[in-house]
Amino acid sequence: MSALEGIRVVEMAGLAPAPFCGMILADFGADVVRVDRVGAGAMDQLARGKRSIAVNLKSPEGTATVLRLAERADVLLEPYRPGVMERLGLGPEVVSARNPRLVYARLTGFGQDGPYASMAGHDIDYIAISGALSLLGRKGEKPYPPINLLGDFAGGGMLCALGICLALLERARSGTGQVVDAAMVDGAAYLATFVYKFRNSGMWRDERGTNLLDTGAPFYDTYRTRDGKYVAVGALEPQFYAALLKGLGIDPATLPPQMDQAAWPATTARFAELFATRTRDEWCAIFDGTDACVAPILSLGEAHMHPHNRARGLHIADAHGKHEPSPAPRLSRTPGDGTRPVPGVGQHTRAVLAEYGFSGEEIERLAAAGAVA
Repeated sequence: MSALEGIRVVEMAGLAPAPFCGMILADFGADVVRVDRVGAGAMDQLARGKRSIAVNLKSPEGTATVLRLAERADVLLEPYRPGVMERLGLGPEVVSARNPRLVYARLTGFGQDGPYASMAGHDIDYIAISGALSLLGRKGEKPYPPINLLGDFAGGGMLCALGICLALLERARSGTGQVVDAAMVDGAAYLATFVYKFRNSGMWRDERGTNLLDTGAPFYDTYRTRDGKYVAVGALEPQFYAALLKGLGIDPATLPPQMDQAAWPATTARFAELFATRTRDEWCAIFDGTDACVAPILSLGEAHMHPHNRARGLHIADAHGKHEPSPAPRLSRTPGDGTRPVPGVGQHTRAVLAEYGFSGEEIERLAAAGAVA
């Protein structure tokens, strides 16, 4: 069995965070039915392992169809702005009245309430007001967004999946579902709890690029190598710092103490000069197998070829032979499975409706009315 086998999820189609949340659930065995728009274009690649039905949500018969699905589901996942599901007649009060055991997960940027709740936004906006974006960037430079990984996927999709699992676990005791209000602002802030606590204790300054973990320290930074590639250095502890200096060929007596912050810029410059004398692979030959905490910075096209990643089976190949990450974390008895294909839009409409109790006559009538496709 898979970890979530037997769990039925109805996912309202959306972009990035919600599909990722649904993909996590599908990878670990949930039966995820994605409700796509009739006439939708190419399928989102984060739909792997899911089944797709095509529904016209502008049709009363279409929304009634989704309501019937929710009556038999364990989880409803929706990615819309606050109020959209209510206007469709599919809000949590209506649906939970039909199915009190339902876990109703709402994944938004700003959350279900507050002054920004109804505003449009993207990852960069959510992590901006969470405080997390202010941490990212070098001294004297503007903040830089980490693509959309921090808000959309970590603070959004990943934590929403956690919230769903927590609610399912609690339901096993109480027998009752609940609403999961997963906001990317909340999630990004929660992920930064460690830094908030550092700052509260006086161990972190708001000025970027001056702290232990934000490239302020020479032993926690990235360096360009002779071939134009880069290595990452994370030699925080004294014994790891000693191994770093040994690999670089530096006599510790020629440097100020490791935690002498006034000397950090000069030490960084010296490290940069040394790293530029060899290629990335030459530095790997020196540091691999040591505790210097030096690693090559690999592109997405290179990562699957690294010996450690190959040994771990970090990547799987999709139907086209392209590499993508395997499901994580790894469970010893019920691991995730990321090899199932991406469905076509509406590919499973008839089969899913039949499984959820629709008669053949009802399915034909809905199709003829354009409510499903």
